[in-house]
Amino acid sequence: MLAYIVRRLLLILPTLFGIMVINFVIIQVVPGGPVEQAIAQLTGQGVAATNRVTRESADLAPGATSGGGDGGGEQSRYRGAQGLDPEFIKSLERQYGLDKPAGERFLLMMRNYILFDFGESFFRGRPVVDLVIEKMPVSISLGIWTTLLVYLISIPLGIAKARRDGAPFDVWTSGAIIVGYAVPSFLFAVLLIIVFAGGTYLDWFPLRGLVSDNWEELSWPARIADYFWHITLPVIAMSIGGFATLTMLTKNSFMDQINQQYVITARSKGLTERRVLYGHVFRNAMLIVIAGFPSAFISILFTSSLLIEVIFSLDGLGLLGFEAALNRDYPIMFGTLFFFSLLGLLMKLVGDITYTIVDPRIDFERREV
Repeated sequence: MLAYIVRRLLLILPTLFGIMVINFVIIQVVPGGPVEQAIAQLTGQGVAATNRVTRESADLAPGATSGGGDGGGEQSRYRGAQGLDPEFIKSLERQYGLDKPAGERFLLMMRNYILFDFGESFFRGRPVVDLVIEKMPVSISLGIWTTLLVYLISIPLGIAKARRDGAPFDVWTSGAIIVGYAVPSFLFAVLLIIVFAGGTYLDWFPLRGLVSDNWEELSWPARIADYFWHITLPVIAMSIGGFATLTMLTKNSFMDQINQQYVITARSKGLTERRVLYGHVFRNAMLIVIAGFPSAFISILFTSSLLIEVIFSLDGLGLLGFEAALNRDYPIMFGTLFFFSLLGLLMKLVGDITYTIVDPRIDFERREV
């Protein structure tokens, strides 16, 4: 197993490099870079959420609005740059590191990322690492509790459906989870707010934030209660769409194993149905479900929370990434992409290791990576 782990770790490097190359190339052809964002901020053509301009660029700005004709070729590179001093445009390029060729910028970026130096946000004026650490508790809270809730409900429900295949219980639960899967999580979040957060009917839960404003003043038991009071509705909203896939996957895995010869043999030996189900079938049926836990957590953590964070006013990684993309804040965009791609690839390896823990008979050493 050690040799397999080493090979997978070595494979992560070119995979991660390929992910960064593809995204870097795409970003180069997308209009509206950080220079254009800064120009729009200065000229009043548009306002980014958190834009800032350095003192050097601001000092050049007054003379930049004279509309001189020389430098027109330079101005044409950026939308909205007509009439701005070419020296001002060049200062913006230096400020954002865009005065170098794309290839050189990419190699410099990757060298820094290998050293886990993710730089400073263009428009927030803070290190990317600090921003990620600041937003991480919100996203981790949503990801952990959503994943646990989905697994704790879907696995028992899938097993129950497999044991009652074709019965009324199987039929109406299938209908319920399909309806839940068809309803987008953000619409369900709005419904929860209307019903339970003072929208129209009940006022049982808070509408915004991860904790109350006076959280620091509360005792620890009260802090824990306050935290779960705030996280309940967002977690329920994010979980509703995850039940269908995992429940049906669990059911189908159990159905497949129940019809195997070893189950028939176990029953013929007089073993109870509970012993057959949980002593023999469970381990084999749960392989694909349990091994997919790391990937499911990463997926929920970093791809499913944006609209939920907006609706419930939760300042997490989803909202940070959305604002970074909107403002073309490249350090945040590429820094978080690098870190979370690396984390996702490592979680894939953790999933394979989980296979061997659940069933020691699996040996990845004999497989080609």
